[in-house]
Amino acid sequence: MTIRTTAMRFPIVAAALTILLIGMWAGLLRLGWNWPAVPVMAIVYHGPLMVGGFPGTLISLERAVALRRWWAYGAPLASAAGAITLVAGVDVRWGQYLLLLASTLLVAVFVRIVCQQRAAFTIVMGLGAAAWLVGNAVWIVQQIIPPAVAWWMAFLILTIVGERLELSRFLPRTPGRQPTFLAAAGLYLSGVILEVWLPGLGMTLAGFGMVCLAVWLAVYDLARRTIRQRGLARFAAACLLSGYFWLAAAGVLSVLYAAVLPVTQGAAWESVAPGVGLAYDAILHAIFLGFVFAMIFGHAPIIFPAVLAIRMEYRPRFYAHLGLLQLSVLLRITSDLAGWWAGRQWAGLANALAIVLFLANTLTAVVWPANPRTCRSSAETRSDDASPSPTCSGKDR
Repeated sequence: MTIRTTAMRFPIVAAALTILLIGMWAGLLRLGWNWPAVPVMAIVYHGPLMVGGFPGTLISLERAVALRRWWAYGAPLASAAGAITLVAGVDVRWGQYLLLLASTLLVAVFVRIVCQQRAAFTIVMGLGAAAWLVGNAVWIVQQIIPPAVAWWMAFLILTIVGERLELSRFLPRTPGRQPTFLAAAGLYLSGVILEVWLPGLGMTLAGFGMVCLAVWLAVYDLARRTIRQRGLARFAAACLLSGYFWLAAAGVLSVLYAAVLPVTQGAAWESVAPGVGLAYDAILHAIFLGFVFAMIFGHAPIIFPAVLAIRMEYRPRFYAHLGLLQLSVLLRITSDLAGWWAGRQWAGLANALAIVLFLANTLTAVVWPANPRTCRSSAETRSDDASPSPTCSGKDR
């Protein structure tokens, strides 16, 4: 059974963006900016908001649009509702259970997708959804966030690299391309799993896996060719390649960070040694800001038109929010490693400004089509590779 649900997608995206803005504001308060406060629970649950509430909702929505089944929309609805529940200060368990429901439904979506198209990229993205589910379950069981973070990170990394593997199908066949990808992804996921029992060794393997995935993407991804094109294709490629750099940087930092962790179970990541907490913060923001948001910046001009059935024109000013993101992430990581608190504060502010500028540039690039039905039809019938019709994506795709 298929449905046409274009209208309900706007409130879901609006909720995700609202959660993003609240989560960013809460992050700035955590850094010490003395500004008007958001609900205190937004400060406490900054991490879940910035993982499950924003990218979790958007990824779930994008998959629901691709699958075209009414029940699949339960995942983005549940993730948005869970994040809003956390912010509202209702019993935290309700927010946790809603996020657990969202990740469970997303796993079900990928089970259906894998049954329809059994391929390496669908399986890898399905494992990413499963990692989100495990992370949410760990959070509920242990009632603390740090043990769940590695799983949430795996959710986003595996989802993104799986999508890039999917698009690599459009390149000429290269011997060893898929086996090397699977080896790198397997190394990374093995490290994430091993961190449960052997934190130091597990994080070392996960770090090497990140570096291997970044190298694979730099060598085999479509972006290496499209960077030589013009317009949106070049901008998207610049976003992707910068994201691969930060993925590799996070991998290197993870290996160095793991060197100070005990090899045995029970390490508390934030308090192993003086300054280690800031090094861990550098890893988190290299992934969640440098890697994930670079991917969002690059894919937004393609995904938003397909999901929302709107038309968006590429603008050269998009490089402004990309450049600000890169500089702010660099400042954030170097300030973390140097223990420079003021630098961390200004980097956090610049991070937030880059995202706000991205939202402003994206909104002002939207061009409402003369015939909305055309865009709606193409968004409903698009293939699973999230590539919309040129009618809805604008020129220079």
